[in-house]
Amino acid sequence: MKVRSIVPPTLVLCIDALLMESVTGLAMLPRTSTAFSQPKCQSRTIRRDSQLWATVPQQKDDVSVESPPQSMLEGHGSSKEKIANELSLGKTLDGGPVIDFGAVKDDKSRAEMALSAARKKYEASLKEGVKGDSQHPSRQRLMGINDEVVAEVGYEIGEFMKEFAEESGMDADVLVQKCGTYLRSKAGQATFPQFWQSGNGNAEFSAEEIALFDRLLDRAYEESGIVTAAFAKTFYLGTQVLPEPAMKAIWAVYVWCRRTDEIVDAPRPEAVDPDAEMLSDLSEWEIRLERLFDRGEVVDVLDLPLLDCKVKYPSLPITPFSDMIRGMLMDIPGLGQERYDTWDELHLYCYRVAGTVGLMSMPIFGCAPGFTDEIAKEPALSLGVAFQITNILRDVGEDAEKRERVYLPQCDMERFGVTEQQIMEQRVDQNYINLMKFEIARARMYYARALRGVPMLRAESRLPVQLSLDAYGQILDKIEENGYDSLTKRAYVGKWEKLAGVPASWYRTLDIAKSLPLPGDWGKPSLEDYEKELEEILEKKWAEMSK
Repeated sequence: MKVRSIVPPTLVLCIDALLMESVTGLAMLPRTSTAFSQPKCQSRTIRRDSQLWATVPQQKDDVSVESPPQSMLEGHGSSKEKIANELSLGKTLDGGPVIDFGAVKDDKSRAEMALSAARKKYEASLKEGVKGDSQHPSRQRLMGINDEVVAEVGYEIGEFMKEFAEESGMDADVLVQKCGTYLRSKAGQATFPQFWQSGNGNAEFSAEEIALFDRLLDRAYEESGIVTAAFAKTFYLGTQVLPEPAMKAIWAVYVWCRRTDEIVDAPRPEAVDPDAEMLSDLSEWEIRLERLFDRGEVVDVLDLPLLDCKVKYPSLPITPFSDMIRGMLMDIPGLGQERYDTWDELHLYCYRVAGTVGLMSMPIFGCAPGFTDEIAKEPALSLGVAFQITNILRDVGEDAEKRERVYLPQCDMERFGVTEQQIMEQRVDQNYINLMKFEIARARMYYARALRGVPMLRAESRLPVQLSLDAYGQILDKIEENGYDSLTKRAYVGKWEKLAGVPASWYRTLDIAKSLPLPGDWGKPSLEDYEKELEEILEKKWAEMSK
């Protein structure tokens, strides 16, 4: 994965996109190879969009799509029953093909049970007085900061705390906790009720202490911006057009995502059991997240910006943060999902690794008068889905070659006559081209749904969203220009192409663009046009298979 290539709404939608470009990596962990037989699709009803997905071509044989791959029967990945259970819990939005999978999880899934077991073990160690790994003397770095992060940034993260500790005459950890108390005291009582009920909300600080805490927080934000710029250059540039408070808040969110990704993805050469250590760290990380959102508790200096975000944006929800953790687990061999039989299954993955980024950003970007986060949620999630589909289509060949991973829905592959062996061998034929046309049409349908959300944003938040939407959508154009060959060629939008599109993106955010669109936007397909295109592709395929 990688906050990675971490890899996106109020629509952060947009920044989701830029964030996806960088965070989208979230979804690219190295994988182990597993042989899979092609699942056979039956005619069935998909619950969320009867017009587009009411029927799927009936195969000649009688093998059900519910038949689990042999690897799952042997204990690798999630079972069909577990997957179906999670999918059934999603909420259809706006009567269309967008599902809100917020807080959806199956407590009996292999990944959830493994994380729960690691969590219980960690909590037991706390009760016994054993320090958590993040505070253990053997850990010289902040959790989620490793050699890769340090190499990319160019220096050790968090080292500035030594200067502040020397200046204040306090231990670094004590200083972080005092600053955390100061920030919690600035929150409303409803944000951290337990803190106020304890009487700590009335703590008083001298002018000198407040000045010190403010400088420490500013330095922590600055460090977050440096990390963001190092790993997500395009995304970082997009944040520059935001008001300073929103810009810094997005950096804080990005750094949390980045650290989470590194906990899951980083190599652990010295660990006796790398997977067990990763799950232990991840369970500790999730507990830290819960305590920060519930009580305002912090552990290290990079927690301070996220705490400040929660204080300034009290409606910031914890759910997408927790859901992203589960999205990462979906990519872990043996714990997650090895292949995606249907679009519904891939949709859940897209929500967790991409849609969540938009939901994290919604309170920060804010809505225009007359709109609410709830109204903006559907287009925000649509953009997250669109971004992730785009990443998957762009990286089909790379994922197969480097990770032996195929994200394309198995039923779609079978419907268009594309085999997994063909993808591994990087053979582009007319069947593969037809499959790409179908998936691109699906992605553009989600982009069209997402586009409706840009006017729902506050005026100052629209440009980065529109920029991301336009720039990322160009990747689909590049795939087409490459003859739909995403097996041996990589669709790439150059920096100057992105910059050249800035004026047009800016104009599209103006109200006048609705009545006087740009010349290139005249006659541009509408959402209805993309939906119709999908219907026509499916109908054509149905006719071919019925012969």
